[in-house]
Order: sequence, then structure tokens, then C-alpha cells
Amino acid sequence: MSTVARPTAPQSTATPHILDNAAWAALTGPHAHLAERVGSAARYPLDVSPFTALADPADPRAWDDLAALVGPGTVTPVTGAKSAPQGWETLQHGQGVQLVDTALRAEPAPEAVRLGPDDVPEILDLISLTEPGPFLPRTVELGTYLGIRHRGRLIALAGERLRPPGWTEISAVCTAPDHRGKGLATRLVRAIAAGIRERGDTPFLHAAATNTGAIRLYESIGFTLRRRSDFLLVRTPGAEQEQTA
Repeated sequence: MSTVARPTAPQSTATPHILDNAAWAALTGPHAHLAERVGSAARYPLDVSPFTALADPADPRAWDDLAALVGPGTVTPVTGAKSAPQGWETLQHGQGVQLVDTALRAEPAPEAVRLGPDDVPEILDLISLTEPGPFLPRTVELGTYLGIRHRGRLIALAGERLRPPGWTEISAVCTAPDHRGKGLATRLVRAIAAGIRERGDTPFLHAAATNTGAIRLYESIGFTLRRRSDFLLVRTPGAEQEQTA
């Protein structure tokens, strides 16, 4: 498939871009069948993805809904929030980047195989070895996952994660250390992107802001930095009461 220029949508102060709150858009859109939700807070099942999301991270009522959803004294990640309300304990504050496909050459990878539930133990082993980000026993239910094998061993992986309407996130991109430098990850990213485009979506992805090597690679193959993002790891109020109950 030839390279297609895909300029990013213009930003508006009046109407936020759907990717500004991608997890919420996914959990209330194409992934709504997986969502656990209380009012303005939603999350994936704990064996699918650690993602939680708020309709508006600036709305204290959404945080109240999140506390009701996950329970008191519970550690949970929150995307798109710069700070938590009073009474919440912030355990970690991280920053990431969001990149969108603007000139990626998407094409199938003939050597790639579709991965499913039977492959999860191997996938988890590779994820543990390479640490591209969280991957849980049912993460494969979020979309298509492709892998490359060498002599029967899974050595590279990429797949689909968040699915806001019109967009699909490419995630879990990794290669076993002894097979790096062969372009396997790039081939899988192109192949996953080809499937995303076939159904009319646009690929995007996230990376830690500190992972400059990955960011340079993604930019070199046709992704463009769209925005920087924040995420928190927080503990819901009520931990002391739970411990003394």
C-alpha cells in the first residue's frame, strides 16, 4: 500500500479533539461492551487493561464516580489528569506523547501470524522480557494482535489497544533482544496499520516521553507528534478506613 498523507485535524479551543481523551472515547464507543462504568468514570476489566478514564478530569464529580467504581483505598491509573482532588494519594505522575499517522506506509507482513488466547502465555513472556507496557491475560480481546516467530518461538509483537471512534491505537510493539535491528517491529506496525486503515480508522500510538528512541523511530516511519499527555497513578480515598475496618 502506498504512503498516504494524513494531516492531523485542526485543533479547536471550543471542541476538544477526540484523542484528547482517547480512553474515555474508546470505553464509551467501540469498546463500550467491555466497559465497567459508574456515571462519568469508566474502566476496562482488570484482566483486560489497567486503563481508567474520566469524562472530564477537571470535574470533581467524575472523580467521585471513579472512587465508587474502583472502591476505597484502591490503586488505579488515570489518564489525561494533571492532578487528583484532595483526599486522593498520588503515587506517580508520568508524561507521555501521542503520535498520529500522517505519512505511514501501511502494508501486510506475510510472515506475521494472528495471535489469540492460546498464544497469551508466550505473549506474556515476551512482554515480561521487553516491557513495552501493560499487557494482561485478556488484552488480546481489544483488537488484532500479530506476531513473528523464529523456529517456533514468538520474537516480535504488535497489536491494537484503544479504539476511539475513527481511530485505533497501535500498542505492545516489542521485539526479543536477540532479534532486534532487523526491522521486525516496523513491519508489524505497518501490518497492523494496514488492517486499521482497511476498516476506515486512522492509526495512532502512545509512548513514554522519556522513550526518545521509540519516538524517533515512529517519526521516521510516518507518525507525527500530536500532543503531550499526563497520567497519574493514584490511590482512592478511604485506605485508612479499609485498613482499620
